Order: sequence, then structure tokens, then C-alpha cells
Amino acid sequence: MPEETLFEFERDMQTTEVAAYLRTVADHLDSGEEFTLESGGESVTLTPPGRVEFEVEVERETSKSGGSGEIEVEFELEWDEDATDGGDLTIE
Repeated sequence: MPEETLFEFERDMQTTEVAAYLRTVADHLDSGEEFTLESGGESVTLTPPGRVEFEVEVERETSKSGGSGEIEVEFELEWDEDATDGGDLTIE
């Protein structure tokens, strides 16, 4: 299935700033409220259903020059656009 990027944001931030953003998203997920991501002139409003697919992926990217590499952690939520509320999200 082809992908279309609806919103993208990337910048270096303090980990406390990242935690605040994630906490805000978590609060909206917990309350079942929609939320809007905005940056510059771009925005997207999301209304996740009560049950989503949750994926965590950790990758190590090694340097070709032999120097230190990078660690990448991705948290992904996925759901069908026409999904109905199928229950609660459980993370163990």
C-alpha cells in the first residue's frame, strides 16, 4: 500500500522536552480525545480508536568510518482509518 506523509517534524531537543510531548500525546490517548500536531504551517488532527497496533523498534546505525554509531528508537501507533473502538490499549 503506498504511503503519504501527512505531517513530519524533526529537530534536536532536550529529553525533558521530548518527554513533555510524549506525555501530552499519552494524556490524549488515555482520555480518548483527538489531538492535533502542528509545526509551522503544517498540522494534522488525529482521532485514534480505543485499540491500536503499538510497535517499538530499536536500531543501531554503525559508522562507516569506525566512529561511534547512533541508536534510534521508534514508537509507532497504527490503526485503520475506518477503525471502530475495539477496546482498550494494553502495554506490558
